[in-house]
Amino acid sequence: MALDLDDLGAAVETFLVERHLATLTLVRPDGTPHVTPVGFSYDAEARLARIITWAGSRKARLAASAPAGVAAAVTQVDGGRWLTVEGVATCTDDPERVAAAVAGYTARYREPKARDDRVAIELAVTRIMGRA
Repeated sequence: MALDLDDLGAAVETFLVERHLATLTLVRPDGTPHVTPVGFSYDAEARLARIITWAGSRKARLAASAPAGVAAAVTQVDGGRWLTVEGVATCTDDPERVAAAVAGYTARYREPKARDDRVAIELAVTRIMGRA
């Protein structure tokens, strides 16, 4: 069931800040899915899901491979509750945008170890589906 991005509701908003791991699915150039476990944060105002990673990771390289971004989805599940956040993923090394991703990750999970090659994958959200 698609949710209203302008009014996700309290249960969904709570589910998006609880500590849950997720999977990130990116579409490879050959059309096959690349699925990997991630932590993510969601910025409802900016409609961005943010994932921290390092520049050499497969997910970062895939997200950076297309100038306009690559189709992507982040899914989290907890019993009967689930959410899939869909959109277009891009990769950035911009210090302010990476800092926003790190802050979101820290708030939801814990402070990550420092990395010189830290980048952020930003998923411009076009749809959220699920049940919380």
